[in-house]
Amino acid sequence: MIKILNQNAAKKNIQLINKIDSQTKVNADINMLRSVFQNLITNGIKYTETDGVVTISASEREDLVEISITDNGIGMDSEQISNVFQFKNINSTDGTLGERGTGLGLILCKEFIEKNSGKIWFESELGKGTKFFFTLQKAV
Repeated sequence: MIKILNQNAAKKNIQLINKIDSQTKVNADINMLRSVFQNLITNGIKYTETDGVVTISASEREDLVEISITDNGIGMDSEQISNVFQFKNINSTDGTLGERGTGLGLILCKEFIEKNSGKIWFESELGKGTKFFFTLQKAV
């Protein structure tokens, strides 16, 4: 999937860095997990200026794997931050090259992660970028 998203990143000369070890395994529905990765990485690309970086990483914590997708893009203001996972306040912001969205992607990510017994959250600072985190049960 990252190879496919690399094509989108290349249009903006954004470097995608995958730091997830190929041996990392989680218990999750593969289709839901693909959708989460696709949405979060696509958003990272969408909201990052030309020549930016989007990094995907994971770390193991006891029985969990914590995954993060970090960009050095435009970030979010306090109003955007408070509405990210709110269905009642769906609003999509255009990307740095006018890329469009529906505003539903992050709501679906939250739903999919929670259906797989995980948690999702983020940190963002206007003008400095955003980092989304989610946890899933480590595969035994």
